[in-house]
Parts: sequence; C-alpha cells; structure tokens
Amino acid sequence: MSGLLARYEKLVAANELRPDADQRAAAVRLDKLQKELEADEPGGLLGQFFARRKETPQGVYMWGGVGRGKSMLMDLFVATLGIKRKRRVHFHAFMLEVDALLREERERETEGPVRRVAKRIAENVRCLAFDEMVVTNTADAAIMGRLFTALIVDEGVTVVTTSNRPPSDLYKDGLNRSLFLPFIDLVEAEMDVVSLNGPTDYRLDRLGDIETWHTPIGDEATAQVREAFFRLTDYAPEDAEHVPSGELDLGGGRTLFVPKSLKGVAVFSFKRLCAENRGAADYLSIALEYHTIIVVAIPCMGPENRNEAIRFTKLIDALYENGVKLFATAEAEPEELYQRGDGAFEFDRTVSRLKEMQSADYMALGHGRVS
Repeated sequence: MSGLLARYEKLVAANELRPDADQRAAAVRLDKLQKELEADEPGGLLGQFFARRKETPQGVYMWGGVGRGKSMLMDLFVATLGIKRKRRVHFHAFMLEVDALLREERERETEGPVRRVAKRIAENVRCLAFDEMVVTNTADAAIMGRLFTALIVDEGVTVVTTSNRPPSDLYKDGLNRSLFLPFIDLVEAEMDVVSLNGPTDYRLDRLGDIETWHTPIGDEATAQVREAFFRLTDYAPEDAEHVPSGELDLGGGRTLFVPKSLKGVAVFSFKRLCAENRGAADYLSIALEYHTIIVVAIPCMGPENRNEAIRFTKLIDALYENGVKLFATAEAEPEELYQRGDGAFEFDRTVSRLKEMQSADYMALGHGRVS
C-alpha cells in the first residue's frame, strides 16, 4: 500500500485533483503521521525495540471552508493507513455512542464513567478519525475536555479530525462555554492545527448541473435536492436512513430539531421553518450554523398565509445576508409564490434575492456576510 502523499501526488499527476498548496501541505503532515503510527505498530520499527508505545504521535486538526478538500484527504489518510486499530466515524455518531456508553457506566455505578468509556473505546482503536467536528450540544461540550484528555493523554489514542472552524471558534457563544475551554486547550496542545482555507470551493464542481430551485414539488424535485445533499456531505446514498439529525440551540433554553444535519448542511420542511412561530433571531441562528440549507415543500401562499410569507421573507433575508446556499423544492417559481396578500409588494425583494441566490456568483461566495 502506497502512503497518502504518494497517492495524493498520483491523483494530481492524473489531473483528478487540481494542484493546491494548502492541500499538499496537509497531505505532507498526514503522511508524516502515517509513518509515525505505522512505525509504532506492533511489529513495526519501534515495536521491535519497545514492548509498549512510548508516546502518542501528535494528532491533526484540519479546518477550512466548505469544499476545500478536507474530507478527501481524510479518506486518503484512512484508506492508506497501514494499521489495524483505526476507525473513521462521523463526529455526531461518535458522541451518540459516547452518550450510550456513559449511561451504561453510570448504571453500573462505576466511578469515573468518562474515564471508563475512554478505556473501552481505546481497546480497539489506535487512531480515531472524525469527519466534521462540530459542537452544538451543551452536554457534549461539558464532557469533551475530560473525554478526549482520557483518550489522548491517558489511553494514547491519536485523533485526526476535520472541521469548518478553527479550534478557538468551536462552540462559540455556546451555553456554559467555560466548561468547553479545556477541550480547546487540549486540541492546541496535543494536535497540529492545519488550515485548508484556500479560495477554491471544489465541492461546487461536484454539484455539476444540479439546479438550486426545483418546481413543481414531486419525485423528480425531491431526487434532485437529495442528490445535492449527498454530493455536498459525501454521505453514502445507500445509507440514507442513517443520516444524522441535530438540535440547534436557539438561546433562552429553546432548541430547533433539524431532521437532517451533516457537515454544515441542514434539511428542513417549509412547515417546520415558517408555519411555526419563529422570529428573525431563530433564522439568524440557522444561517450562522449552516452553510447550506435545503427547504422542501415551499407552497404558493395567499392572504390566508400572511404570517408564513412574512416568516419566509425573514428566513431568506437571514440566509442571503450570511451567504448561505439554498436548495429548494417549491410549488412554483419565486415570483409566483406570494402574489396576493399583505406585504405581497414587499415580497418582490425576497423574489429578487431568491433569484440572485441561484446565480453562479452567489454560489461562489463563502459562508459569511455578503456585504
């Protein structure tokens, strides 16, 4: 098996990947980690001289905007890593597993349940690879410092992860964030932070000719936004039933259930977002958390849907002002959604924004404020 760097350079030479300085620097660092882990494996170079590992190789934290190649490099790293005790897992699924293990340990009245859970995980894992670390859950944030200290420092597990955010921005403005700060300190002490934040969003290439607005509502429209979701998240379509959901903290003790939430992409129904009583602050929370939103079943609205139309306007304002990409299934084109009723004239601005959000220039913007 050739190492990651050799495999990466072959892909560039074959024009399957474009030359990218940030990607190559990350590939060099991951290749170095591979060699350290493989030399440290029983039967490896160091294993021939020492009965047990002397120290844990420094992990890697790769962060950057959407489509910069983080998941691709993680795929190459895991595929070419020549050790048996390796595991690749989505961070959300891993923390759900940790929650279940903690419940088991607490039911046994075991002292130090977090420490015990770390020991159980480490029994079969030498290198733990996460795709897309994001922290929105207060309970997870509170235990992550202790959990990963036990995994990395006590159990010698090497962690490699990707994220859209630098470590210092994880769980930013989260409730009781002070409980999370030891985890940030741990990442900065025990992992090399590598930035992949170049100007090119390669994931847009993978969308190909998929449009963003699909009408009328039906199987064909659903299939198109479904395909966009899987291309944007790298999630296997055959495992669609297990796409993780999420809980978005709206502040004030309120949360929003997100039916599908992965890698900064969220799927909502129009009914969930606009038929329920929501305000501009809720939509801003969504826009700050997700770089792409898929909204399904947007109806045509009339005077009886005045409230829904107003909420939809606020939603689009928040998405537009933060450069969020929108994919949608709708009963009609934007200009036909709300032609009669209070505020129909003002809705023209929403129509204009929806049209602009379909443009190549808008799709090329980074996640953040447009102006």
